[in-house]
Amino acid sequence: MRMEGQDESSNVEDARASSGFQFRPVHGIGLGTIALALIGGWIFGVNPLQILGLISGGSTTSTTAPDPSLSAPPAGDAQAHFVSQILRSTEQVWTDVFREQGRTYEDPKLVLFRDSYPTACGQGEAAAGPFYCSRDRRVYLDLGFFDELSRQLGAPGQFAQAYVIGHEVGHHVQNLLGILDRVDRERAQASEAGSNALSVRLELQADCLAGVWATRSQQEQGWRLEPGDIESALNAASKIGDDTLQRRTRGVVVPESFTHGTSAQRVGWFRRGVDSAKIEGCDTFATESL
Repeated sequence: MRMEGQDESSNVEDARASSGFQFRPVHGIGLGTIALALIGGWIFGVNPLQILGLISGGSTTSTTAPDPSLSAPPAGDAQAHFVSQILRSTEQVWTDVFREQGRTYEDPKLVLFRDSYPTACGQGEAAAGPFYCSRDRRVYLDLGFFDELSRQLGAPGQFAQAYVIGHEVGHHVQNLLGILDRVDRERAQASEAGSNALSVRLELQADCLAGVWATRSQQEQGWRLEPGDIESALNAASKIGDDTLQRRTRGVVVPESFTHGTSAQRVGWFRRGVDSAKIEGCDTFATESL
């Protein structure tokens, strides 16, 4: 993808110098969480039981406020520059979308950290992948995840990285619309299988919202995709489908345990967002067939 000349966001905070390892659980929504639960020991050397606790919505013990002394990433950091450009493009798109609906969009912060960092949702671990914390309205990202996305999950390319950010910002959109709170209440009263099914719909909607961002951002901001970019994002979505990860690591697929959706579902809903470019086209909760 070609992002030359695109503005950067002022909402990127660099915590990499102050990151540190602490054992506290995190309660957030992350693109890589299910992947780690299944293959954490293999790729990252992390105890899968820790991550399984995250997926089931384990208790939170921390309401640590983000460090107010955090600053913008240093000049010359190419990856941080790219992330900042993508975040700015999401701000522009969702500000316009919310305005069209008579709403006001509130920009999230994006925190770059390394290894581990305290959040308002508990201790964030890089091994869990990028995640969104609704309690402080921040997206947390260890840039090392992009290397894992390329080398371990076979999804290289800048647009695959942009899709990841778009997905997490999609959770912020859900938060502002009250969807996260509603789903949390419904999950608390549901069976384990029912709770997982709601999580799937939540994640697929975030995939769709990432697709809405991708199309509208190109149309409104003038950057362009290069050949293979859409395929790289679709490949990233397919690589982290629950069925693909379970088949790869366990040799068996257990649909009742899905929390993010199948590869086909993730690809389908991302493409639906790309094709419709409308938030109304992303209502995963209004359809029986995903």
